[in-house]
Amino acid sequence: MAEPEHAPFYVTTAINYPNGRPHIGHAYEAIAADVIARFQRLRGRRVRFQTGTDEHGLKMARKAEEQGRSPRDLADEMSGYFREMDEKLDISFDRFIRTVEPDHHRASQEIWRRLEAAGDLYLDRYEGWYSVRDEAYYDESELTAGEGEQKLSPQGTPVEWTVEESWFFRLSKYQDRLLELLKTPGFLEPTSRRNEMIAFVEQGLRDLSVSRTSFDWGVKVPGSDAHVMYVWVDALTNYLTGLGFPEETAEMRDFWPADLHLIGKDIVRFHTVYWPAFLMSADLPVPQKVFGHGFLLNRGQKESKSLGNVTDPLELADQFGVDTLRYFLMREVAFGQDGSYSPEAIVTRANAELANSFGNLAQRTLSMIAKNLDGDLAVFEPAEPDSELLTTVRTACAEDLPREFDALNFSIGIEAWMRAVNACNQYVDEQAPWALKKTDPERMRVVLLTLFVALRDLAIAIQPVVPTKAGALLDQLGIPQGERAYAALDDADWFARLAQSDFTVGKPTPIFPRLELPEAVGENA
Repeated sequence: MAEPEHAPFYVTTAINYPNGRPHIGHAYEAIAADVIARFQRLRGRRVRFQTGTDEHGLKMARKAEEQGRSPRDLADEMSGYFREMDEKLDISFDRFIRTVEPDHHRASQEIWRRLEAAGDLYLDRYEGWYSVRDEAYYDESELTAGEGEQKLSPQGTPVEWTVEESWFFRLSKYQDRLLELLKTPGFLEPTSRRNEMIAFVEQGLRDLSVSRTSFDWGVKVPGSDAHVMYVWVDALTNYLTGLGFPEETAEMRDFWPADLHLIGKDIVRFHTVYWPAFLMSADLPVPQKVFGHGFLLNRGQKESKSLGNVTDPLELADQFGVDTLRYFLMREVAFGQDGSYSPEAIVTRANAELANSFGNLAQRTLSMIAKNLDGDLAVFEPAEPDSELLTTVRTACAEDLPREFDALNFSIGIEAWMRAVNACNQYVDEQAPWALKKTDPERMRVVLLTLFVALRDLAIAIQPVVPTKAGALLDQLGIPQGERAYAALDDADWFARLAQSDFTVGKPTPIFPRLELPEAVGENA
């Protein structure tokens, strides 16, 4: 926790391409970014969190044409599904941006003017391979052979030969500066992505086609009305638009450069080669960090409509609960690597850790306090085993989990938290407060109040992952809203204040009931 309190922190997701409804990969990135945003807020940082939809480009234009409708009509409908997903999954964004918005067009055109003023744009003719699905240009050397004579991009998507007049950006001019940036520790993670991009740039950069004339669904190029901007010039600029660029706003001053662009591994090139080069040309600072996370696989397979295994994240949230889904995705997968999920895995993980371990710990602790202490709290003097437990819990909650979350090692941070939960359950079994009720009621009281203190620390720490459920538990514990930030873990007097108040522990409500695998999910997933 080295950053000063209230220091600004700007985190973004990639803006989603809404040519189809959201899938589990979109949800995964949104949840991870939300965990980061909530974690930084709890640390006392002043957070700006942006997400949204990327609605221009050939892919959207063709999809709309297939459906016999306008691109704007399609964009309006599909963008709504992504906003619905974010709201359903409790994504605490500050700005949901759409690239069709007028302020974004202004920002994109200003970036273009700055590239032009730097002498980095020239008009020429593009002839080469283009993937509509990726909205990306590829060199012949990057392509692989598909069925028949079809050529495929490195992502396995079809490419087509494209010939049109285009404005070009002098990407090659920035090769040395980009290599220096990519070799800067911490700029691009994980290391595997960093090495890929260094190798890509070291092969030599070619100037980039940055406008299209074969369709008109996009941001108009200033002074060249027949051209629309290459969709990635427009899309990447969204990170500035949300801060008020090109105006010299307080948000631009405080939050740019971005602290973290969180993106999928398939679009690392755009964010760590093209985007920094555009910013360098426009004389703007480059982002502090880009993290390219892995993909989620459905039972080990990449999701595909042809395989019939595409999962609606909102259905999963309805079946298992929003916080349960959030917990599973952050716990199950080592962030940065590919991971697999299935309904069975969600149920197994949720029942073992949330229901049987954490939920049961909370339920029986609060039930025993309500029943055996009449819900009353009082200052107590912990014995050695009590102090040892509280030290274990506090270390996990105030040191281990925050350290790992700060490094985006979510599964490792949650593992540290779970060790503290397990230590509490072991303590319950060893101290056996139900037996102490008959033999040593005072000792029983100390044991139960020790567990109460531990529960409060555990609930505060896990809030970024399960905000609704952790908040519900903190409500049952009587912890005020103003005492739920991570700084509260260092407050030695909180329990005395609560004990001296008129709060009493009531009959608890279970926070994580056990789950059953819905039969339909088991059959169809």
